Amino acid sequence: MCPDAPARTGVDHCSRLQKAQRHRSDDVSTAPYAADMPDEHLKETIVERRIVHEGRFMNFRVDTIEDPQGVRHTREIVEHPGAVCVIPIHCEDVLMVRQWRTPVEQVVLELPAGTLDRLPDGSVEDPEAAAPRELGEETGYRAASWRKLGRFWTAPGFTEEQMHLYLATDLTPLNDYRGPDVDEYLDLVRIPWREAVATAEGGGIEDAKTLAGLLWLARLADAGDLAG
Repeated sequence: MCPDAPARTGVDHCSRLQKAQRHRSDDVSTAPYAADMPDEHLKETIVERRIVHEGRFMNFRVDTIEDPQGVRHTREIVEHPGAVCVIPIHCEDVLMVRQWRTPVEQVVLELPAGTLDRLPDGSVEDPEAAAPRELGEETGYRAASWRKLGRFWTAPGFTEEQMHLYLATDLTPLNDYRGPDVDEYLDLVRIPWREAVATAEGGGIEDAKTLAGLLWLARLADAGDLAG
């Protein structure tokens, strides 16, 4: 048995482990840069896809995949239409929301965000339209200046959800604001943005999209690039 390999039957695990180790090195100085590496030795091929539950916004499926060595495995996947996250800056403050999150059973401090709508024709809402809608619904403000900062996979180990991140400035209150959606209960809070960044850096914020947004904001500030 090759060292450090768990006992397995029916699969030449030693051979696979030795092949994988060819792409690693104990000396980091000899490791290849990511841009120089091929993908084929990592690629998985989907051979079967089974939907196990269809929800209002998300579907849950089980994929059977074949790995680069020809061995089959299952992957549990959450299908998600994507979402938007907004960093609303009002003077020197960032607008954030506090809301109960049932999966973690606690109140979470977050940047305003929301899921992209699925349209009647089956397509997904444009993030450029969703961001102002979510800002208005959760904060009661509109923004005159918008800037898309980027996008990222939230948890690619089990979902295809992609988050689109925006900076919103030149805020003014909505005249006809009626509060958030009927199934949402949240508190709107204003925090000096530098204090919010410090809280994130100190471990006081645990929401991933909010951490990404605030640390991105800090990078912009350090570069003198906070103009909308």
